[in-house]
Amino acid sequence: MDFTTALDHHLATVRDRDLDACMATVHPEATFILPNGTVLSGADEIRAFHKGWFGDPDWTMTVSVTRTLVQTDTAVAVLTVDYDDLDRDGEPYRLRYFLSLVFARTAGGWLLVHDQNTTC
Repeated sequence: MDFTTALDHHLATVRDRDLDACMATVHPEATFILPNGTVLSGADEIRAFHKGWFGDPDWTMTVSVTRTLVQTDTAVAVLTVDYDDLDRDGEPYRLRYFLSLVFARTAGGWLLVHDQNTTC
């Protein structure tokens, strides 16, 4: 699978809230940095976070690719995200942030090794 297909597949698993398919695109030792600065390390922490997040039916996100760079065994995608959700009081809010994704080519294909969310 080429990188663009792998990236599209990863983003589709998030959009579809498919936890098992999403985790199949994530390296076991990956790191995620959330917009609030929380750092998640390794598949167990990342799975636990996504299980809760995917269980929330209120959010939607629109993603547009800003830039990609593909090298032999490493690829980086920088995306712009518009994220809509409801706060604890049921009031709608929107976040706009950059999402930087770093993938590594492995024997099984491209796996996400780093995910960083940075608010604009």
